[in-house]
Amino acid sequence: MFKKVLIANRSEIALRVIRTCKELGIQTVAVYSTADRESLHVRFADEAVCIGPPSSTNSYLHIPNIMAAAEITNADAIHPGYGFLAENASFSDICADYNIKFIGPTGEMINKMGDKVTAKQTMINAGVPVIPGSDGLLETVDEAKRVAAGIGYPVMLKATAGGGGKGMRIVWAEKELEGHWNSAKQEARASFSNDGIYMEKFIEEPRHIEVQIVGDQYGKVAHLSERDCSIQRRHQKLVEESPSPFVDDKLRKKLGAAAIKAAKSINYESVGTVEFLVDKYKNFYFMEMNTRIQVEHPVTEEVTDFDLLKEQIKIAAGVPITGKNYFPKKHSIECRINAEDPYNNFRPSPGRIDELHTSKGYGTRVDTHIFAGYTVPPYYDSLLAKVICTGATREEAIAKMSRSLDEFVISGIKTTIPFHKQLMKDEQFRSGNFNTSFMNDFVLKPE
Repeated sequence: MFKKVLIANRSEIALRVIRTCKELGIQTVAVYSTADRESLHVRFADEAVCIGPPSSTNSYLHIPNIMAAAEITNADAIHPGYGFLAENASFSDICADYNIKFIGPTGEMINKMGDKVTAKQTMINAGVPVIPGSDGLLETVDEAKRVAAGIGYPVMLKATAGGGGKGMRIVWAEKELEGHWNSAKQEARASFSNDGIYMEKFIEEPRHIEVQIVGDQYGKVAHLSERDCSIQRRHQKLVEESPSPFVDDKLRKKLGAAAIKAAKSINYESVGTVEFLVDKYKNFYFMEMNTRIQVEHPVTEEVTDFDLLKEQIKIAAGVPITGKNYFPKKHSIECRINAEDPYNNFRPSPGRIDELHTSKGYGTRVDTHIFAGYTVPPYYDSLLAKVICTGATREEAIAKMSRSLDEFVISGIKTTIPFHKQLMKDEQFRSGNFNTSFMNDFVLKPE
């Protein structure tokens, strides 16, 4: 087992990794920007190193500073958390070059799944269903028009280096294609320094279903069933749950088998998630693979009674997995509490938290890094906390979540709590009959 792990991240995921390391008897090193000097991950780690100014480009994304922090503290492993450098193949390779274990997959594995065109071809070769689309990157708008005519409208233009909904455009008719083509390429170039675009058939009324997998260094892969992430706004997830109210046992087994096949095709090591679009007829198509721990991992932990962070660290240390597939025993829902104003188009709301009271009670878990007096910086993701409620049934989980949101108090800034309160009372959501376009028709009522 490792002696000392540096956490190359911040906020609640850095705290989660620190806690898990302490339980395993591992020393921890926090890195932080000057904006995060007062953060809890800095306070609770055994050591802390400042790696730069507030800008993530000059701190949490600055590999030389992170490697220097690992060197001066004699860390023998680095956990990247999620976001920032978690899916950076070069960072994984640099860690290997310096004989520091990257707690995650190798650079080669990340590359095979990080580029969406390469990932799609890998899945085709592995026999995993994929969404019909272009064979590779599209070079011209005329080529895009020919491909779209062949697969039929509507189509989706997607950035090959994309993420977070950047560089994605739905095209309903040929007359719209050129304008969307130009704006998608411009956004992709600005966001990723890569304007490569490919095309897929747009699946109408889809569910966003992802399967949690774990793979060890000895070729063994298992899954921990699915999560439903269909409640999204601008391709950003708002609520996740496990199991999906849409997936039956037959489909669950098919999705799990496909996810394992996908992971084995690249000899995957670490925890990861294989994401699918599932249409209303329960046909499913590979969308992408995330080669990291995800924000929504707690709902899987709660319904399978399985510590994913601990497993991820043990896998990196060479411990084999059981090889057993896990299926849900309960139902769990996660609401992301963001520093955003839901009554003002979800506008970011950084600032000082004056008062804080988090939810408690049987079946309620809160993962957070905030405290009363904490100042939410404007430089990073707006996630403040994750409220995870678990019950014997979906109805019980929703009831627990409604109660938990009612007693969750954050004053001084705007948060998405009012949105989540109304969502838990929404009849369409409660029925389980929703898809990724749910937010298009959702109207937030005044409190």
